[in-house]
Amino acid sequence: MQITKQADYALRAMLYLAQLPPNERASTSRIADEQAIPPSFLAKIISQLSIAGLIHTSRGAHGGVSLAVAPEKITVLDVVEAIDGPLALNECTLNPMICPSGPDCPLHSLWCEAQADLVRKLRNTTFASVVKIAA
Repeated sequence: MQITKQADYALRAMLYLAQLPPNERASTSRIADEQAIPPSFLAKIISQLSIAGLIHTSRGAHGGVSLAVAPEKITVLDVVEAIDGPLALNECTLNPMICPSGPDCPLHSLWCEAQADLVRKLRNTTFASVVKIAA
């Protein structure tokens, strides 16, 4: 499993915003430059993060982007799911009937357990904790 490039960029943008002083905004061009994210791609990501309620955006000379929620309350899972939707290591973890072997597939429980472990890790990792690692 690999997260999309869009989710990777979103995580980098959110980490950048989490490292700013409280209530400070950053322009999308600054985020794009400093995080090496294509500006047109970042615009789409910013829109999705805003719709998810993770960031605030404002236009104008003093506008920019800022976190809508404290970094202690935003998880890596929140961002990945805002961009990519629910995590699924295999499509059968969301719908076991997709598997030709049905619910008796010997691998189904393995996929579900591995997915649950990954979701738990991402849900328990906040941007505040990632900022501490980056410092």
